[in-house]
Amino acid sequence: MPLVGAVDQGTSSTRFMVFDETGGVVASAQRAHAQYLPKPGWVEHDAAEILTNTWTVINEALTSAGLSARDLAAVGISNQRETLVVWDPITGQPLHHAIVWQDTRTAGIVERLGNGDPDRFRAATGLPLSTYFSGPKATWLFDHVEGLRARGESGRALLGTIDSWLLWNLTGGPDGGRHATDVTNASRTLMMDLATLDWIPELVAAMGVPPAMLPEILPSIGRLGAGIGPLDGVPISGILGDQQAALFGQGCHAAGEAKNTYGTGCFLLMHTGAAAVPSTHGMLTTVAVQVAGQPPTYALEGSVAMAGATVQWLRDELGIIDDAAEVEALARSVDDNGDVYLVPAFAGLFAPHWRSDARGAVVGLTQFANRGHLARAALEATAFQTRDLIDAMRADSGVVLTELRVDGGMVVNDLLMQFQADVLGVDVVRPVVAETTALGAAYAAGLAEGVWSDLSDLRVNWCEGWRWRPSMGPEERSRLTARWSQAVERTLGWV
Repeated sequence: MPLVGAVDQGTSSTRFMVFDETGGVVASAQRAHAQYLPKPGWVEHDAAEILTNTWTVINEALTSAGLSARDLAAVGISNQRETLVVWDPITGQPLHHAIVWQDTRTAGIVERLGNGDPDRFRAATGLPLSTYFSGPKATWLFDHVEGLRARGESGRALLGTIDSWLLWNLTGGPDGGRHATDVTNASRTLMMDLATLDWIPELVAAMGVPPAMLPEILPSIGRLGAGIGPLDGVPISGILGDQQAALFGQGCHAAGEAKNTYGTGCFLLMHTGAAAVPSTHGMLTTVAVQVAGQPPTYALEGSVAMAGATVQWLRDELGIIDDAAEVEALARSVDDNGDVYLVPAFAGLFAPHWRSDARGAVVGLTQFANRGHLARAALEATAFQTRDLIDAMRADSGVVLTELRVDGGMVVNDLLMQFQADVLGVDVVRPVVAETTALGAAYAAGLAEGVWSDLSDLRVNWCEGWRWRPSMGPEERSRLTARWSQAVERTLGWV
């Protein structure tokens, strides 16, 4: 039976998973990496640590299942998308900590690039100017890493998102590693043309990036190179940004199909087919996937910065829980939110608001409020933010969702998922295999190498694991969402 591996490199950890041709999990290993927060709003990762962890989990997963490179037909890569790395191609060493997608240090650069118009680049890239995306992070690095621009111009520095960093290292590193990215990751840089799928010279210049530093842009599905070390000779044949990978792994291959991933952040994607649908309601237009030799397909996306990260804040900064898994029981200790609303705009608000001047707030506090109400408000915030995204997506596309497929670490929280169904008024559906990001990367690689013939094979593999049906009446739904909107308004204009 052919097996396919997937590197799933996320914001909090790196995982390697092996799947069989039915999409079943054969092996898995995972390692967390450190989060560096040197200043308020700054978030960094050590790319060298991420690479070490990647090799470690590959070895651990293969060893645990008694497998070797010979057993793998292909390997795919999924990754945290907008996080940016610069490195020396001779030594293979990073030249600065990776700047993470959540990082807001580029607010001034973004304002300068926009010159009063945050949608200045949207027509070509599908994106508003925001600290979220990779291009302004590159600008900051050139402004603050001595000699980086000169190194880049002379071939002594490379730049890329995490997929590029991993692909280069997994295919040889300083000894012939391939410097490339795929269209889904490139579409998150503010430098790629959605129509041509190539770098836009004017925007590359606006970010101050020497073109020689940039990776080659390739289709998501197609052979990219051959692995080394524990992946010796294995075709690396698929790359997808993590959210596009989850969309693919959820079997959302047709226009109007949507999924939401509940991880560190929250990411709602709806497939729009061959059309790149422009947004006038704060959503992002992005590439969904491209098979080598075929035109790309596109998606609308809404991104929320704080989802699981809000629960981590309750644990790490407030200390009201000792483990993230405790949040559901604490939230269930009260009957409702007690009219308490937590808006986790800790780094501003992403879609559909795009307000970098927003900051977090807890509103509605009385002496009646307790730890349980705060825990419940934290969970409900994720559901309310998702409702905001779906409302905006419907306004852009005219598509009314009949169900929402969900995945990610938070979908084990039954209280959250039931509230999500209630506040949306539609069914929420979790698949049997909830790790759809890794699965999507594996599917991409396996399709390229003939493990699966076409998309219909993948659709057959998708199986419903659990379904939550709405039980809340429309009046209560309207009351709660109106209160949430009031709370959001109170976070704006703080900075």
